[in-house]
Amino acid sequence: MAHAAYLILQARSKGFTMRRLPLFALLAASPLPAMAASLDQPVAEPLIMTAPAPTPSDPGRVLGFTLRGGLATSPEYFGSDDYEVGPDVGFALDRLRFGPFDIGSDDPDFISTGFGLRGSFRYIGERDASDVDGVTGLGDVDAALELGFGLGYDTRAFGVFADLRRGFGGHESFVAELGADAYLYPSERLTLRGGPRALFAEDDYAQTYFGAPGFAADGGLISAGVEVGGIYEFSDDWGLDGAITYDRLMNDAADSPITEDDGQFGARLGITRQIDFRF
Repeated sequence: MAHAAYLILQARSKGFTMRRLPLFALLAASPLPAMAASLDQPVAEPLIMTAPAPTPSDPGRVLGFTLRGGLATSPEYFGSDDYEVGPDVGFALDRLRFGPFDIGSDDPDFISTGFGLRGSFRYIGERDASDVDGVTGLGDVDAALELGFGLGYDTRAFGVFADLRRGFGGHESFVAELGADAYLYPSERLTLRGGPRALFAEDDYAQTYFGAPGFAADGGLISAGVEVGGIYEFSDDWGLDGAITYDRLMNDAADSPITEDDGQFGARLGITRQIDFRF
């Protein structure tokens, strides 16, 4: 199965509210004044001293993230016209304060803007040669894990990003993904997004997934498409996240004898949970 799961680590999501410790005022009263020798002797007022209120404890390290779990459907392998349903998991970094790094905000209504670093993760399931119809001499392809980083630019209305990942396992080449999103806010709890996507890869990647006996697949632009999705927040911690994708295979990926359909659809739907650690 070549189901590809994306886990995009980014800092655009809302931050998490800081848990504040209660403040206590410390009052100390002086001893009662000594009794006067006679009733007409003036009596001193007692002295009341108030200690300054302590400053709320501010943890030096913060880690806030969102987990997603649900179901997804995608082609059985890249280029297949058969689809399958499987589990979908996701991870998004919302808040990080550790040493020199300070990403996101403790303001629950915070939306990051400007340039920022992001992490990028993709999992590609294994492909059995027996799943590919009409092509003989293929070998099995192991599952692959792609890890990398990217640069993004965000405003409240739109965002763009460029990610670079390196594969481990099924392929060991570099892939680059470019994308852009427009953001809409129909309500306070609903955020919609959508925009184009493009995937580029080296020759090793193209040959691994689209090469066949007598056909050498070159790298370059592998696919171009669009993603439309949104998230609805039930509460500050829980939400519903979904997306629909369409990618058209390009160049040698589209011309490969492995490819049965160069139009590739995908969809996912999952529950999200925001988690906040402060230490």
